[in-house]
Amino acid sequence: MKQTLKLSLTALAAACALAACKQETSTPATSAASGSAANTAASAAAKDASALGTPEQQASYAMGIDIGRSFKKMKEQGTNIDIKLFTQAIEDVVSGKETRISEQQANEIMMAFLQKEQAKAQAAANKDSQAELAKAQAFLKENATKEGVKTTASGLQYKVIKEGTGKNPKPDWMVSVIYTGKLTDGTVFDSNADAKEPMAFPLPVMIKGWQEALPMMKEGAEYTLYIPPELGYGDAPPPNSKIPKNAVLIFDVKLAATGEMPKDAMVGLPQGQ
Repeated sequence: MKQTLKLSLTALAAACALAACKQETSTPATSAASGSAANTAASAAAKDASALGTPEQQASYAMGIDIGRSFKKMKEQGTNIDIKLFTQAIEDVVSGKETRISEQQANEIMMAFLQKEQAKAQAAANKDSQAELAKAQAFLKENATKEGVKTTASGLQYKVIKEGTGKNPKPDWMVSVIYTGKLTDGTVFDSNADAKEPMAFPLPVMIKGWQEALPMMKEGAEYTLYIPPELGYGDAPPPNSKIPKNAVLIFDVKLAATGEMPKDAMVGLPQGQ
């Protein structure tokens, strides 16, 4: 039965992570309830852990906090765990009592539960992804009518802030740039604007929007790029980033320099993103 308990906790943790993934990839709004929880955690941090008893007792409470947080996230996503039954199962297993269901039943129940949670999380992610795509399309449609904004055949939009006078990059060259990447609501997700030196990239490994836009720029040029989802990250943004699925990416880019790529620059790097 120890294996059953381990499986249950593992499956619950996985289900929780899937159900809460949307919440964890964006900045959560601070509600009254979450604010209270944060205050409680901060207060607990200031207390003497030895008041809980032995190191084993302290670890017991810490494990309860960890599992409790997972259950709280699941509750926020609409899944309610019966704490009394959960606790009873632990007590039954630890004390050696006969459990109310068999190990096989426990495994089958957890498998069905996990599949249900995965399906729920996927449905929520798909709904959010489609909503973001509709928002992106509406933004680009309106943005295309603004003064100075040009749209290419691929759907890339750009605005020339300053023309350059140097070389244009070739598709397989290095580019040194100063840039700020943001979402349509102004959220900055990446920038080296405060750095003293431009950052160098092999152009072939950049997103398609950059691969198309940068060769249009001469050294010294400054453009604002409006990259549609299909030329950016689409429905697969970088993990743990601020970028939602199907987001329009806006880049303020200054091309500082460009040149041929060193022979070993592409070693170990993906191409054609």
